Formats: sequence, structure tokens, C-alpha cells
Amino acid sequence: MNTIWNDLPRPFFVLAPMEAVTDVVFRHVVAQAGAPDVWFTEFTNATGWAHAGDKAIGGRLIKTDDEKPIIAQLWGSDPASMEKLAKHCAELGYDGIDINMGCPDQSAIKSGGGSGMILNPENAAAIIAAAKTSGLPVSVKTRLGYSRVDEWHDWISHVLRQDIVNFTIHLRTKKEMSKVPAHFELIPDIKKLRDDLAPHTLLTINGDILDRAHGLELVEKYGVDGVMIGRGIFANPFAFVADTTKRVARESEQQEGIVSDSSPLLNHSVRTRETATLRDDSEGISNDASGATQIIKKRLNLLRLQLDLYDQYANQTGRPFETLKRFFKIYVRDFADASELRDKLMHAKSTDEVRDLLDTLQ
Repeated sequence: MNTIWNDLPRPFFVLAPMEAVTDVVFRHVVAQAGAPDVWFTEFTNATGWAHAGDKAIGGRLIKTDDEKPIIAQLWGSDPASMEKLAKHCAELGYDGIDINMGCPDQSAIKSGGGSGMILNPENAAAIIAAAKTSGLPVSVKTRLGYSRVDEWHDWISHVLRQDIVNFTIHLRTKKEMSKVPAHFELIPDIKKLRDDLAPHTLLTINGDILDRAHGLELVEKYGVDGVMIGRGIFANPFAFVADTTKRVARESEQQEGIVSDSSPLLNHSVRTRETATLRDDSEGISNDASGATQIIKKRLNLLRLQLDLYDQYANQTGRPFETLKRFFKIYVRDFADASELRDKLMHAKSTDEVRDLLDTLQ
């Protein structure tokens, strides 16, 4: 079968599906900053949709024609429901189905979905087969195992034998969540297993990948086909910009969501992992005063765009204003009084109030 996966560049880059994050609004913000090669939706529950329709999924499958190619990520433990929703996604014009078999959320696991699939490999195979009835290419995203790292070989072997187009491995177990470093050391063995069992299946890696430059380093070292970036987008919304050579430090940012606010806006040197310059290669910006200021302004313009898009899609997604607040830390940082401004934004009650606060910046 010739699919959109065949037409992607090598390596290709993917924005990871993240619940209550990668909706139609945030995907368009990322597109403005620098788009990946393929889009994934938030993960959508097949059983909920099969029983209650669109009202059960909160706008998770809303997309626009300019989001191409785009994959619907689905989850669930009932093959009949998966078949119905996968066929519906085909009717909606999605380019593929990805099945989430790695979500560590207990509500998903309790119903047998997400990482719960690892504990029931036979049903995992049935879910994949059900999704294939849509006629769309089917891929899988999962973890190394449920409780132990050494579960990886049997579990991944089983998934690879299901004839899928792409296999994305989050290089941690369900138990590890994101509390330990990703197991990059296992990539060579996983790649060899893929080569032996399913050489036609593309291999994508996920976990602790900062940005495109970091992803390219891993591709050069390990020879994988694709790179999926998740939390890195919170440290750097320009993570997919081509030829980025410096990576923003995220060790503390992933815990606090911010970097130091102590330096003045016009005399600021952004911390990096290697204490190197922060650079926006799309514009040739370095870490001089004007360059840092331009980067800060770009982030704030992305926030304004997200506010506009939120208003545009609010009636379709039905998401309350409070859900926007998790994004403020992406944009409002690295300048004097950023913490104070974030605090005010967190107490705002509407997008107009946020805009008014942003307009106070000089």
C-alpha cells in the first residue's frame, strides 16, 4: 500500500500527541513557529465515541485542510468500537490511524486501553486489525513495557508482527512514566529487531528529544526513520525549525516551566544546555540584546495567535478558558518581571483580559 508515510522525508519529525495540548488550536500555533512533517491529533477514545458520538470526544478530531498529512490517534480496548471510529476518521479525511498503546493514565489503563494494551497483547492485535478495516494505514505508539524494561523484546516483537506502517517507541516503561531518562541505549537493539521482523515498518523514537537538532544527532547515531518531540515543545516552541544548532536547557523548565527572570529584557542571555547562544536560524538571530528581544517578541506573538485561535474554535471544542493557562509558561519567560506577568495571566478570566495584560509590555 502506498501511503503518506512513504512520501515523508527521511528522517521525518512528528509533534507528539498530548492530551489537552495538541488540539487544532495548538497545532496551528506550532505550524506558525515551525511545522513538523506530520501531525497527530490528541488521542481519542473509540469506545466513548461509539456510544455517545462527537459529544464524547470534546473536539479532539477537529482539523483543517491545511494540516497535511494528519494522523488520528485513537485508543480503546473494544475492537468493534475501534473499527467504527477508524472508519469515521477515514470519512473525515484523515491520512492514517495511530493507536495509542502507551498512555500511562490510570483511567485509560483501567478500561484496558493505553499502556493496558501491553498486558493484553492478543487484544492489542485485535485492535490493530479493527483499525485496518478503515482502509487507512495503521501505526502504533507504545512504551518499552509495563513494569520492567526487560519486557521490551517480547512486547515490541508482538507489535511489529502486526504489519503496521510506523512504530513509535517511547523509550520508557509505563511504570517509569517520565521520571527517568529515556533508554536511548536500547535503540540499536530495537532497530535490529525491527530490521529482522518488519523491515518495511518505519521506526520512530520518542522521549527526551529536545528539538530538531537533537533529533538529527540521534538519527545520525542510530539510523532511525523518524523523531517524535513531545515535552520539548514546551521548552522551545520553535523546536521543529530546520537547522537549529542550539538547544534551550529544559531540565529545570520541565519541572518549573520557566527559566530565570532576573535579567533585564534588553540585556538578557538565555541559559542553554551547553551555556551556548540561543539562536533562531530561520532569521539568523543570535543572543545579543536585540536578538534575545526578537525571540521574546516572537514567543509573545505566538501567545496572541493562540488566544485568537482559541476564540475562533471555542464553540467547536467546548474547552474552558482555564485550559489555556497551561500554555502561558511557554511564551512568557526570559525577561524582567516575567514571573509577575505570568501570575497576573493565571488570574485572568478571559482572552481579552490576557491581551490587555500583554499590551502593557513595552
